[in-house]
Amino acid sequence: MNKKFLLGLLTGASLLTLSVSSCKNPDNETNEEVVAQPLPPIPAAPDTTGGKTAPQNAATREINAANATEDIKKMQPQM
Repeated sequence: MNKKFLLGLLTGASLLTLSVSSCKNPDNETNEEVVAQPLPPIPAAPDTTGGKTAPQNAATREINAANATEDIKKMQPQM
């Protein structure tokens, strides 16, 4: 029992020593010369519709395989 207690005490002390020494790292100190700059504004999203507006009945149309197939056929270039 004494050996286990002594081993645990020694392990705890070594972990405490390691954690305290890692807190005093001079590389982690703040540099006063670094100035935070604001980020540039986010650019507007590109217009991928080519200026077209959405059809009025698109919101009321049911989403199913038949309607999706029709929409895809309309988007395909005609050969």
